[in-house]
Amino acid sequence: MSNSRAQIIATLGPVSEDENVIKEMAQRGMDVVRLNLSWGTHEEHAGYIRNVREIAEELKKTIPIILDLSGPRIQDESGHCIDSSQEKIITLKDLEDLKFGLEQKVEYIALSYVGKAREISELKKIIEGSGGDAKIIAKIERDEALADIDNILKVSDAIMIARGDLGNEVPLEEIPWYEKEIIKKCKSAGKPVIVATQMMISMIKSDEPTRAEVTDVFFAIENGADVVMLSDETAKGEHPIETVEMMDKVIRETETHYKDKVNLL
Repeated sequence: MSNSRAQIIATLGPVSEDENVIKEMAQRGMDVVRLNLSWGTHEEHAGYIRNVREIAEELKKTIPIILDLSGPRIQDESGHCIDSSQEKIITLKDLEDLKFGLEQKVEYIALSYVGKAREISELKKIIEGSGGDAKIIAKIERDEALADIDNILKVSDAIMIARGDLGNEVPLEEIPWYEKEIIKKCKSAGKPVIVATQMMISMIKSDEPTRAEVTDVFFAIENGADVVMLSDETAKGEHPIETVEMMDKVIRETETHYKDKVNLL
């Protein structure tokens, strides 16, 4: 696969656990798989991992797996947010999930609600102390992380701009600016940067995205994003395969003009 091509992360869930669906997504543009540990059991996620690795072997393709830790997350009527009463970003549940992920030899661990670079360093020590070698993705979704972004970037292997929770921390109209500035910093540092959340959310129900969603993906790639991520679209949406295919089309069209990407592979 060309290093000039941006990559697609697809989150697995009930609609995409089947090997045939995973295979179709991989053939139509999916490069990386995300497991959201806010949902599901270890047994279910182990099944996802087994299916992904079998498909990767069949297709003779490397498909890295990201284990996305929940962090101090609380669910409310309007969605979820950080539990500010928690002192630690790495919770007891995260430690249990991390142990599971390292046993499964996942390639990446995504740390939710990062505030300071020291939290990435703490996670790195835990991974190394367990004999693991998984790389760390820092999820930028708090204003505290924005203030320490330069230091977070230094100790992380990759950055995820998690626009959903970030929209709970900063005014919505500021998100595009932060997205562009973080991408610029990541490009200067040579670190992969992922843009995530609601990129093609209408395809949870619709068989095609809105024009605004296509434009969103286009500008993420134009601004320099190395990876774009699908969440509910492929985890519980009605058109997971078509969503991956459409995102791939937008990326390929964009990259006829822009070709400077850092792969997670």
